[in-house]
Amino acid sequence: MAGGIDDKQLTRRERQIMEVIYARGESTAREILAEIPDPPGYSSVRKLLGILVEKGYLKQRSEGKRLVYSPRQARGRAARGAMQRLLDVFYGGSVEEAVSGLISLKRRELDQEQLERLAALIEEAQVENRTPKKTEPPR
Repeated sequence: MAGGIDDKQLTRRERQIMEVIYARGESTAREILAEIPDPPGYSSVRKLLGILVEKGYLKQRSEGKRLVYSPRQARGRAARGAMQRLLDVFYGGSVEEAVSGLISLKRRELDQEQLERLAALIEEAQVENRTPKKTEPPR
């Protein structure tokens, strides 16, 4: 799992399963089956869960006769990895292009409060970039 779970792609069904598990914290195959849209059969869900365990996305534990699945990484860490992949693949690593693309896409949905928070984040980044980095003196 070099670099964490971010190095692997998920199929649509695998993403649906991960969304359920992240929302619930942990789940059994039956619980997942009840929550995903247009669900496949029970054995297909079990097979997909096994694949997600093999890929390193999930861990499992026995609880009586049931297997309970939970994520190996916190949702925030997985989201940061996915964001980095998105940034690299679609925006050539350019934060400016990615932010511009997001704002263009959702411009009409952003309210004043959200715009102010975004402006504050940009201002914070400007302050951090102006602060000289501490360097070690030569030895």
